Amino acid sequence: MLAVGAGFGAQALLRPAPPEQDLLDALIAQPSAPLQASVQAAAGAPEAALAASSLRAERAANPRSDARSLAEPAAGPSVALEIRVALLKLSPNPQLGASGPWSLSDRSGRVLQSGGAGQPPAVASLLASEPELWLQSGPGDHLLADGRAYDGRFRLLRGGGGVQVVNHLSLESYISSVVGGEMPSGWNSEALRAQAVAARSYAMAHMARPASAHWHLGDTTRWQNYEGLSSVTGSTRQATASTAGIILSYQGGIVESLYAATQQIVDEAHGHLGASMSQTGAQDLAQQGLRYNEILGRYYQGASLARLQAGAR
Repeated sequence: MLAVGAGFGAQALLRPAPPEQDLLDALIAQPSAPLQASVQAAAGAPEAALAASSLRAERAANPRSDARSLAEPAAGPSVALEIRVALLKLSPNPQLGASGPWSLSDRSGRVLQSGGAGQPPAVASLLASEPELWLQSGPGDHLLADGRAYDGRFRLLRGGGGVQVVNHLSLESYISSVVGGEMPSGWNSEALRAQAVAARSYAMAHMARPASAHWHLGDTTRWQNYEGLSSVTGSTRQATASTAGIILSYQGGIVESLYAATQQIVDEAHGHLGASMSQTGAQDLAQQGLRYNEILGRYYQGASLARLQAGAR
């Protein structure tokens, strides 16, 4: 069992990580808000807050140091983590709502307003007197922002000249969207699975090193392309579910797994940074019959696959 270390910076992709506690503190840090995210250690188990000492990654050792195929970690219960994504693509004062019933609450959880589909919440007027608001939909429905659908809930903050929307959602739901936002969902399933692992590792590196006090990373290609539910398909969900909790690791730390569309872009943009995956190259390798762990082994040599787990020391 290996402790999860802090995410590597892009300037030194495969460098030993800082101490464990830095990452663990960052991973479990949440703003004061209703309905705090919790961790479910096993399917059907009661939800409970994740203690800093309980987050682990189980890494599978490669049978040969020069092997290009990364050994898959043993199966285990998943760890439910919440990621915070700033929706920077939205207009300064986005049109907000939900596909069904919704509620707007203050930071203590007190409901200030409620409504249904087609009824926009009075965000601007309420934010004039509240430091933050929380918008969430009912079970089976989703939130809307400028016409785009999203899982999870919205934290609404006063921003420069408008409203800052931060989407709080499960890490795995986020990855399902990123896979479809970064790759055509009709591509080979093994390429999609490689993308899911790379996207999850990148996301967790930024959960360890947040871009802001209020959010881990943004939704633009400055980070990873996040389109909400519009880029989620059956194939992206399957790629995410079949690799759930698996990340790229190096010496117990999380690899900030860089990637780009083509090998030419990889060489030009990331050549001086170290390992990086070509997405079209991943598709070509998948079409040749390589599995996702073999594809990742070609691009992130020296790394290992790890599975996040919740458990005692």
